[in-house]
Amino acid sequence: MKIRRSDRLIDMTNYLMERPHTLISLAFFTKRYESAKSSISEDLAIIKRTFQYRGIGVLKTIPGAAGGAMFIPSISETEARDFIADMAHQLSAQDRLLPGGYVYLSDLLGEPQVLKRVGRLIARQYIDQQIDAVMTVATKGVPIAQSVAADLNVPFVIVRHDSKITEGSTVSVNYVSGSNNRIEKMELSKRSLPTGSNVLVVDDFMKGGGTVNGMKSMIEEFDSHLVGITVFAEAAFSGHRMVDEYTSLLKVDKVNTLEKTIEVSAGNYLQKVFGDK
Repeated sequence: MKIRRSDRLIDMTNYLMERPHTLISLAFFTKRYESAKSSISEDLAIIKRTFQYRGIGVLKTIPGAAGGAMFIPSISETEARDFIADMAHQLSAQDRLLPGGYVYLSDLLGEPQVLKRVGRLIARQYIDQQIDAVMTVATKGVPIAQSVAADLNVPFVIVRHDSKITEGSTVSVNYVSGSNNRIEKMELSKRSLPTGSNVLVVDDFMKGGGTVNGMKSMIEEFDSHLVGITVFAEAAFSGHRMVDEYTSLLKVDKVNTLEKTIEVSAGNYLQKVFGDK
């Protein structure tokens, strides 16, 4: 049934946003709305302009018979800076300090709107790179990985510290914990990650970098390639951190356990993606 243009624009926008990184042909839209290709092209131009103006994302239009439109989620620089500043302020609250200098994150990473923006921020950094899978370690990194994977439209895989019978046969690696130098083990189902995958590693919190380095070793066991590492927050660390190249949205600069104070600032994300001002 042919519908009004205003209704068509709303439905088309929703359809594209629900299918990021998916090429939708013009022929599909012309059939869906019983409209001419010229009308659909005009609609896509309006959506593309609005996405760019609002910082929602990029709408790639590909000409030709095999062409169409593809929505790539993003986030504006202003929204990114405001969100990170707000997170830094919230994480600086005294009641978030945990033993060992860790910061309580679970409530924030359980908020859908927070996770949505975290996913957009991380996906924005890798907007021009080929990602086949997002990897994290159970359990607190899982919601972040899911949010990022949704925006990249790729699977996410969960590395575990203990194998489960439902995982089938697994690959295991030993790694050194960066914070206490203990030998730990992590496992991943052999079916989780195809050989040769381009993998993005994400996690909620990084101190010495041992767990992240363990996931790097796991990726190598699958003959795959590490594209990047991004964590929600990193802690100030006086020892030798086991990974050098990584991105953090937030940084815990200073923890005073006696006075129960925390100082949190923006991590290196803004500088890497936008160039800090």
